[in-house]
Amino acid sequence: MSNRRFLAIWIPIVAFVAVLAVGANIAIGMFRGAIESFMGTGTYVVSNTAEGAELDTTYYESDHATQDDAKAASAELVEDIADEGMTLLKNNGALPLETGAVTLLGRGAADPVYGGSGSGTADTRTAVNIRQGIENAGFTVNDTVFDELAAFAEANPAAEGGRTNIVMDKPEESNYNIGEMPVEEYSQDALDSFAEYGDAAIVVLGRAGGEGGDLATDMTPWDETAEPGQHQLELNQDEKDLVALAEENFETVVVVVNASTSMELGILEDDPAVDGIVFAGSPGVSGFNALGSILSGAVNPSGHTVDVFSADFTADPTFVNFGDFAYSNLEDAYFVDYEEGIYSGYRYYETAAVEGFIDYDEAVVYPFGYGLSYTTFDWSVADARLGEVDGEISIDVDVTNTGDVAGKDVVQLYYTAPYTPGGIEKAHVVLGDFAKTGLLEPGATETVTLTLAVEDMASYDAADAAAYVLEQGDYELKLQTDSHSLKDGIEPLVYTVDETVVYTDGRASDEVPATNRFDDVTAAFEDGTRTAFSRADFAGTFPTAPEGADLEASEATIAAYEPFDAAAAASDAEGAEAPTWNADNDLSLVDLRGLPYDDPAWEELLDQLDPDEVLTLLTSGAYNTAGLPEIGKIRTNDLDGPAGFSSFINPDLWTGTAFPSEYLIGQTWSRDLANAMGVAVGNEALHMGANGWYAPAVNLHRSPFAGRNFEYYSEDPVLSGALATQVVDGALTKGVYSFTKHFAMNDQETNRVNGGGLSTWATEQTIRELYLKPFEMVVKDARGEVEYYDADGELQTSEIGSTAIMSSFNRIGATWAGGSSALMHDVLREEWGFRGFAITDFNLYDFMYPDQAWNARGTDHMLTFEGSKTIADSTSAAAQDNLRYAIHNVLYTVANSNAVNGMASGATLTYQLAGWEIGVIVGTILLALLVVAGVVWMVVRVRRHRARPTVAPAGAATY
Repeated sequence: MSNRRFLAIWIPIVAFVAVLAVGANIAIGMFRGAIESFMGTGTYVVSNTAEGAELDTTYYESDHATQDDAKAASAELVEDIADEGMTLLKNNGALPLETGAVTLLGRGAADPVYGGSGSGTADTRTAVNIRQGIENAGFTVNDTVFDELAAFAEANPAAEGGRTNIVMDKPEESNYNIGEMPVEEYSQDALDSFAEYGDAAIVVLGRAGGEGGDLATDMTPWDETAEPGQHQLELNQDEKDLVALAEENFETVVVVVNASTSMELGILEDDPAVDGIVFAGSPGVSGFNALGSILSGAVNPSGHTVDVFSADFTADPTFVNFGDFAYSNLEDAYFVDYEEGIYSGYRYYETAAVEGFIDYDEAVVYPFGYGLSYTTFDWSVADARLGEVDGEISIDVDVTNTGDVAGKDVVQLYYTAPYTPGGIEKAHVVLGDFAKTGLLEPGATETVTLTLAVEDMASYDAADAAAYVLEQGDYELKLQTDSHSLKDGIEPLVYTVDETVVYTDGRASDEVPATNRFDDVTAAFEDGTRTAFSRADFAGTFPTAPEGADLEASEATIAAYEPFDAAAAASDAEGAEAPTWNADNDLSLVDLRGLPYDDPAWEELLDQLDPDEVLTLLTSGAYNTAGLPEIGKIRTNDLDGPAGFSSFINPDLWTGTAFPSEYLIGQTWSRDLANAMGVAVGNEALHMGANGWYAPAVNLHRSPFAGRNFEYYSEDPVLSGALATQVVDGALTKGVYSFTKHFAMNDQETNRVNGGGLSTWATEQTIRELYLKPFEMVVKDARGEVEYYDADGELQTSEIGSTAIMSSFNRIGATWAGGSSALMHDVLREEWGFRGFAITDFNLYDFMYPDQAWNARGTDHMLTFEGSKTIADSTSAAAQDNLRYAIHNVLYTVANSNAVNGMASGATLTYQLAGWEIGVIVGTILLALLVVAGVVWMVVRVRRHRARPTVAPAGAATY
């Protein structure tokens, strides 16, 4: 072969190998964050100085020796949560059941819902199922029927359309089939087996939810038996037939509702042949053991509803403004109107009943806060301390178990504020506080204390005062068993405000005064574009679906949908100065641990940073914060989700215990269990090497059809905020920072990421009193203790609060939440005093501009992979100052977390490669050797070929 032909073949081959080696390394560098999320990361080895080595730098320690031990303890806690969260809605005396031979009916008995889909999912591969939970309580289960149900579920999987399956943000791939096995498919053998297992029929009805899709408000496309107007949260014909089958064949019929959203259950409540209803929620890895225990009476149910269960969901004021609404004059842009205002959930039903607008008994099946027990309780007020207007109200209640079995009770404190028709909107009753007793034996008494800051009874007045207002008059303090029922024998206490208080200078809990921040959002309700639902005229202002002109976006809205102009923002930033970078100040991140956010030492540390590294860290925040070893900062691991650690990217590497859905945790009404969950997750984090947690989630159940209700505690902000605060506190004891999410008004999945993000319209009063309230409670109330060593090597302690939050996809009005200065800076950081860092929700969408987030001085970290977002301006003085502000927030959080475990001042980090990194290096070396060998071989071969003597043909002349 000639040299020319030889080189034509081998030069491209060697060049390809060389390009492959170089290209692969460039790609790995560009997408390192994503690869680490899939493949895992290396570890940092801490080397302390001789002095540092003498100190005990285990700032956080697990309560368990191994990860398996921690997960075993979590599984026990899951069962405890389910014990107290499963709620007894109906009992005609049949419950508890004597353990015997029972028949499980309904597809859900063999194919239960453990949680929801999406980022809030969890690993349930080893979960206790319903049959196991029933059998573990001593019941014998009908094999014949169960096997047929299991076979039906296997033959009709959700992924193939056999049952509701919400595919995230892909409605065309989702389905909303109920998927119940028709009664005609029960074989004759199954029907004959009823007699042998006839002590009770336990009918399981299930509903699933998922991220990225809401439940169906119209079932006619999904169910051939559906009547016009039938929705997914009422029993379909197959389920009605199933209940009838049970009633025809069993004397005792118990219905178990396996769902994490309220349902229309009036048909079952009113049916005398249904003996009991247990709302079981979605109970995680071991929670179905609690179902068996409750049915048998081994556990006395103490759960209470977290939503009002109305009789007709289509009559709710939210119904007409929940779903798919597109602007007619703005391409691919969507909106949702919160026209119901503050009258959401029980606030509407209780108020409308008082105003004579509805018949409460006809409109409501179960009130908010409702739950039955196998025992009875009496209450008496032991003491009431009604403080000054600038103080608090504190009421001691003696709770006595007057029944025959041990049990727990929930005491609920509501208040009724004075209302003037046409004045500030006020609900008739609002939950102020609650307390749950411990286990009380028959005859035992426990004193619980309920506390309410007087300022918390103030209402927000956007129209006149632009502030919170505590109006003059009598405030009734009511001890109730639920949102509708006063406890027998306890009259309301009256708290009198002698003179109206306008909190122009702020409430005691505010860092700076709360004032109108969302005039642009409220304006649509003031100019008549949208209806403002008013207690003064419920009939005349009842919400209506948008139509005609309602669908037109205003000029301001259209302008807000334009791409963010980073250059204009930099130009408008008067007096901005570029910060110092790459200074040699010899500080480490651990040196800042425990110090105040505004301590001067922070400026020295921030001066040391490199702007390119800062930009990389802030734009590659998917499930991590990148390492900055030059200041002693490791790469942190930040994981999903509200039901325990989970991961879309690498579930085998980052999987924790499957806790119950937040809905079920909410039904416990137990601060203690919420705190214990935070601690349990923290323990798992220490064994897994996790530092941050994308939880808890405190959006509200504005509508029962919201697909993500399973991730959220309640329709009520006080219950949600109180439980979330305890979860955050528990996690802080183990150094885990919790990203309370989704800030804010992320209460609908439909169109959440379509077009430019969902525009959410509400009055400022509605925004503040309902949808911001649980976040406000977490920010203001969460507390953790930080141990650190001062400059003299002495152990000190300081206090931190909640240090992480996640913004949301939607827009507040027309402004993306993550880029809203009003929301993320003025309210969150200024009014509430938040110190920590905010991350976006998954930042894969064009409208979520990093420049806008940083310019708002609000959202700091992009939950995305490096290189996936375009940064318009990182060099102007204003942009660099924004980056400095954002990295300060991130580092403050990390310094006060378990990420600095084992480190003392002066510590250095040595990075140890992950297995895949070693493989890349080895592969690169091998490829380089191949390239070198190939080049050498080609050179040698060409030279040899040229040096080879030419052989003349026979007979040729020679010279």
